[in-house]
Amino acid sequence: MKKILFCEKVYSRWIILLIDQVIVSVSFVLSLIILEKGNYRDLFDHYELRYLCLYHLISVLVFVMMRIHTGIIRYSSVEDIFRVFKAVLLTSGLFILASYVLLKPYFDFDSQRFLSTLIINFFISASVLIALRISVKQLFHYLKDLQIADKEVLLIYGVDRSSLLIKQGLDAASEKNFKVLGFVDDHADRIHKHLEQKQVYGSWRIPELKKKYGVEKMIVMEDCSDIEGRKVAIEKCMECGIRVISVPASNHWLKGKLKLSQLPDLKIEDLLQREPIHMDGANVLTGLCGKRVLVTGAAGSIGSEIIRQILKCHPEQLILCDQAESPLHEMQLEIEDHFPGNSCKFMIINIQNYGRLKNMFETCRPEIIFHAAALKHVPMMEHNPSEAILTNVLGTKNLADLAVEYHAEKFIMISTDKAVKPTNVMGASKRIAEMYIQSLQNHQVEPLPKTKFITTRFGNVLGSNGSVVPRFRAQIEMGGPVTVTDPEVTRYFMTIPEAVQLVLEASVMGNGGEIYIFDMGEPVKILNLAINMIKLAGFLPYTDIKICFVGLRPGEKLYEELLNKTEKVIPTYHEKIKISAVIDYPYEYITRKINELLALSQLNDNQQTVWKMQEIIPEYVSSNTDYKPADVLKASTENTLLNVRVEPEI
Repeated sequence: MKKILFCEKVYSRWIILLIDQVIVSVSFVLSLIILEKGNYRDLFDHYELRYLCLYHLISVLVFVMMRIHTGIIRYSSVEDIFRVFKAVLLTSGLFILASYVLLKPYFDFDSQRFLSTLIINFFISASVLIALRISVKQLFHYLKDLQIADKEVLLIYGVDRSSLLIKQGLDAASEKNFKVLGFVDDHADRIHKHLEQKQVYGSWRIPELKKKYGVEKMIVMEDCSDIEGRKVAIEKCMECGIRVISVPASNHWLKGKLKLSQLPDLKIEDLLQREPIHMDGANVLTGLCGKRVLVTGAAGSIGSEIIRQILKCHPEQLILCDQAESPLHEMQLEIEDHFPGNSCKFMIINIQNYGRLKNMFETCRPEIIFHAAALKHVPMMEHNPSEAILTNVLGTKNLADLAVEYHAEKFIMISTDKAVKPTNVMGASKRIAEMYIQSLQNHQVEPLPKTKFITTRFGNVLGSNGSVVPRFRAQIEMGGPVTVTDPEVTRYFMTIPEAVQLVLEASVMGNGGEIYIFDMGEPVKILNLAINMIKLAGFLPYTDIKICFVGLRPGEKLYEELLNKTEKVIPTYHEKIKISAVIDYPYEYITRKINELLALSQLNDNQQTVWKMQEIIPEYVSSNTDYKPADVLKASTENTLLNVRVEPEI
């Protein structure tokens, strides 16, 4: 029996058809015996043999047309069983029609006896055919479980169609060296129920199940809708050392099969994920469809995701601008593979180069501009403030001025929460860029069409280039230690697709001059982030993987803020997007100060550059001890500025 069930060869479909038809014929005869109450002598006195031959012929035709014989019995699904039921029902219906047409005119016909036989036969044949498939399937899985001595014990999170698909996919897996203990769900109406003969447990019982049955892994679906419930279950798993495995949606399974050995461990990004953001895609589609769209920083984490989501809106042309050649080339290959047929232009441009940008605007005439290009790494910019100014301030100014000159409809700048009460060069440079485009919004002269300048401000994005999560992951893979700046440091986090969705939504709701801030949820303690990542990797914090505290780096602060306490918040129609009511500065004042700042940046005098930034942003207090207090530098800076002339780059 085991050799038959576990044979890799799938038996001929004609053998399956033969078995089915034997069952059908025997069921028909059995129904006659039941009707005759065991009187075998009169069994075929009323032309039942002719009925049997006709029924058998119709059954063969129906089963072949519905391909009942092509399924693999040991992997029978609910759909397969339902098809068998429909085949028997259709056979009975066609048999009634054929009997009245072919047999009744020529033979005595007892309608009551005929229908009684047919009803009994229907229930017998359908029951036996379905029972055969269920029995073979259950026996196959039972014997397969007995074959493996040391099986991994698994739990599956959720009680829905997705979790059922996981269970069925695991049952069909060829390398089955595991046992599914049951399902985990905290809904009161589901606990203690059974799904496919497996019990549903509450998440609070996970430690007990670990101790009692030796549970080693819990499987969760990537597209799980109960985010909060999943978080609770995952935290319970991490507490007792159970690994969490992430399963993609079933349409992404390799060749439709689920292989446990190919499934990745859950990532910290999944653990930090919040309830999904519901967006009105119609607004974004209307705002971008048929437009010429420019994206700067197109090869970066945010820029590349903006590209992916914009391509779904069918723009007339998409201009991808970046100075990083290799990443932009990779983006080009991705678009050719996944978004063929779109009109895209790939341009290597440094946004500090005004002449090159002007040529691009003259050639492409972008209508919508998403400005994601920036220098963003805080410690790096502390040692290179001049470059931060030239890219984040001058680059933004170049683009904004050209947007006005060429009558672009909208200019959306990606800013940062570090621009709020900045303590570092990077945040201060982004705040100055915000101030400039706001002043430019009000400086535009009627009746020329105004370019709408919109700023979006949010915190850290998970998995972005150079962010803390990839850094921790690499340190864990090397065996540690994991380096945390301070035990109390916290940061706001958001997934990249989530952030870009909000950017696109803000781009269509903005009327110009707004600074949009996003609901980032609760701040995350970086120490807890490190501990959870170590646990998710299957290690014990401080024991298997050490955690070291290295102190805050230059320019960093313990807590990030999305809003200055002096700024008011204005709600929008989207609950996760609000407007920060900041002070507007006169265009002439900001332009003059920026020109002075650019002049200093060309001298590469870091301290005087920082002082000028503090003069423009009074709330900017540098946390970098390398920079002296501003009043010490004031006199020397004023003398230096007298001898400096600003020369725009062409």
